[in-house]
Amino acid sequence: MKKNTRNILLLALFIAVIIGLRLSGVGDLLTFENLQKNKDALLAYVRDNAVMSVLIYILVYVAAIALNLPGGAVLTIAGGFLFGTLPAVVYVNIGATCGAVLAFLSARYLLGSRLQESYGAQLAKFNGEMERNGVRYLLTLRLIPVFPFFLVNFLSGLTRVPLSSFTWTTAAGIIPGTAVFAYAGHQLETVHSVGDIFTGKVLSAFLLLGLFTLAPAIIGRMRKRTPPPSPS
Repeated sequence: MKKNTRNILLLALFIAVIIGLRLSGVGDLLTFENLQKNKDALLAYVRDNAVMSVLIYILVYVAAIALNLPGGAVLTIAGGFLFGTLPAVVYVNIGATCGAVLAFLSARYLLGSRLQESYGAQLAKFNGEMERNGVRYLLTLRLIPVFPFFLVNFLSGLTRVPLSSFTWTTAAGIIPGTAVFAYAGHQLETVHSVGDIFTGKVLSAFLLLGLFTLAPAIIGRMRKRTPPPSPS
């Protein structure tokens, strides 16, 4: 079987799995309502099976991110409730980063390499921009949790961003958002919906973090466009 044909079949299978899981209703289990309804049973299981609970939690998080299942925010809240804020940040970071890397690699090796080969000339400028400022862009996209997580993973795989850069920007960039949701989970009794977490102050903090990260790239572009002063 030719490599291109194999990649196309694997890509089709990957998409079919995602669609199948979406239609199966598995993602509907990861809701805030179900978390509140089953929180006592979940907490009891964690107390009786500490190590196994952590392993299951991380594996579920990896699968949810890699396969673009809804409920990442609820999983993070659940982690804060079941394990505490700081442990949840660590477990979520491991699960989300591993899941993001799997999605990134799927996009790169099933579609990205072929795209770069076929449209190398057209993508040359874009690739150069990503080489110069890709880390800043990725870090900003992670710090501001309004961009679809899976979309960032997939589109990054189509570029020539190094895997190492993608991995560390993901792991570092999701820490603030993870901490907010994990802390909310630790205070589960006072949180009645996911929307209660995103107050104006929290959103403003994320925006400032993103602008701070992206500022050097913006300043660099402005300097390039500013004509040099004419000699007097």
